[in-house]
Amino acid sequence: MNLVSGAWRVLVGIKDALVLVFMLIFFGVLAAALSARPSTKAVGTGALVLELKGSVVEQPASISPTQALSGGRQAKQFRLRDIVAALDAAATDDRVKTVVLDFDGFLGGGQVALGDVATSLDKVRAKKPVLAYATGYSDEAYQLAAHASEIWLDPMGIALFQGPGGSRLYYKGLLDKVGANVHVYRVGKFKSAVEPYIRDGQSPEAKQASQALAASLWQGWQAEVGRARPKAQLAAFIADPAGAVAASGDPATAALKAGIVDKLADRAAFNKRVATIAGPGRKDQPYARIDLKPYIAGNPHKPGDSTIGIVTVAGVIEDGEAGSGSAGGDTVSKIIDKAVAANKYKALVLRVDSPGGSALASERIRSSLVAARAKGMPVIVSMGNVAASGGYWVSMAGDKVFAEPSTITGSIGIFGIIPTFENSLKKIGITTDGVTTTPLSGQPDVVAGTNAAFDTIIQTSIESGYRRFVNLVSSARKLTPERVNEIAQGRVWDGGSAHQLGLIDAFGGIDDAIAEAARRAKLDPSAAHAVWLDKEPGWPEALASMFGAEEEATTSTDLLSTLARQRMATFTSVAEDARLMMSSSAIQARCLECPVTATPLKSTTVLQLVADWISA
Repeated sequence: MNLVSGAWRVLVGIKDALVLVFMLIFFGVLAAALSARPSTKAVGTGALVLELKGSVVEQPASISPTQALSGGRQAKQFRLRDIVAALDAAATDDRVKTVVLDFDGFLGGGQVALGDVATSLDKVRAKKPVLAYATGYSDEAYQLAAHASEIWLDPMGIALFQGPGGSRLYYKGLLDKVGANVHVYRVGKFKSAVEPYIRDGQSPEAKQASQALAASLWQGWQAEVGRARPKAQLAAFIADPAGAVAASGDPATAALKAGIVDKLADRAAFNKRVATIAGPGRKDQPYARIDLKPYIAGNPHKPGDSTIGIVTVAGVIEDGEAGSGSAGGDTVSKIIDKAVAANKYKALVLRVDSPGGSALASERIRSSLVAARAKGMPVIVSMGNVAASGGYWVSMAGDKVFAEPSTITGSIGIFGIIPTFENSLKKIGITTDGVTTTPLSGQPDVVAGTNAAFDTIIQTSIESGYRRFVNLVSSARKLTPERVNEIAQGRVWDGGSAHQLGLIDAFGGIDDAIAEAARRAKLDPSAAHAVWLDKEPGWPEALASMFGAEEEATTSTDLLSTLARQRMATFTSVAEDARLMMSSSAIQARCLECPVTATPLKSTTVLQLVADWISA
């Protein structure tokens, strides 16, 4: 027994030692993760390379510890302001001999955001060459490439301009087959977010609004690209792409003849061209290059005496707390309240890139902004790609609202949706029964169906919320409630139309909003500095970012593969919208037709299969 007892003590000791070693390693890794910073090693001379295998977003989405440890992967994302800052610095940096744009695997970033990048590219191009290369150019890639000094295309590549539009899924036929009932509560004939659940196609009103929006955005794209690339025969190429390709014999030659690109050559030839400008590379590098990440780290923004705080509302607006890439009502509200309490900021700029979400969370954010204004702090709104529904709701706290002509905004409306499955259960022989004590006992009952009392209450709440929304807009925009109701109804507007209707004050970007905030705070706009008030990631998020994997957009350089991923991402986002509607706040001020550039985590298995099938 003594021998057994001794052996047991030895095993326990080994176990304790292993636990201790594990804990030391764990906390060592944790400390390293928390203290890690991007490399700030000296940047040499060469070409600043923007290898954009992913999407450009206002605020990259965070990865949760659970998702990271379970092998979750996140599509690669590039922060818009980082790219703009890098290009602005490169324009006057003698170390940067040229800027290289590599668009293979680029997933876009929205017309407004890419317009900001294009403006910075023009600053670089005025000082030094900007070279673009791709195996294929889509709408968003070409919006940037058009601002390059030289546009190169692989001889087996393609330029494919599609314009806004496309299909979405409608579930009514499926729901009817399985016997599911979808209870919809809404106000507004244009609030088409719920149509996929109650119709098998778009209503005439929704199609009219969508067509007008798409036409306006496409006109804006063509105008911008035409100004940047006047020698391109865009109109003819877009009007008859099949004819252009047939006449030329292949897509690449068609693009060259139309002036869409300047040179057809493989990547090796392109690299040699870059080397003549940037110099030869070291080891296996074809030319001297400067990678984007260390360049950003080596050129940090120095705000000095920051007097203006910038608060971001990016992604879907959710109840409670949320990580970056989503706008948690409590999270954003606390950032605003903390900025006001700090008593160091003279004004706030609200940067909005959101299709909305929870009406309750939207009001939480707006209320904090109203409280800031009540203390004499000017609030200026800067709309990015999208500021619709809840995104427009929070914007109504601003003293002045800036947007761009291609900003998607409006969608003043509210809806709710609850599915019930009483008929589905009956199909398989399951029924329900029970007792009640009030008209609302057990409501909403997803297995037995909602009753008239519950439906009346929810519909009344939706109508009340809509009236509140209309009155908020009426007060903020100095319009009568009747006029707001005419242009509301859940309709989505482009920024140009929104300006004509009085829904925004002026065209302009984030810099214009900062300058306006400085003027209203009685500061010199040229001397006022702004600082972004993003939520600092806690140790769980820092640890997750270390273990979580960033997935590049695609392992293939084929444009069709990338386009397939974009289309499939649209379908998967519809499923995510349905999940959010059924699991979050019942009352939504959200535009489901509007794009969300802060892409959430998702599995890429199906996307890769479809992409591989198409590219094959």
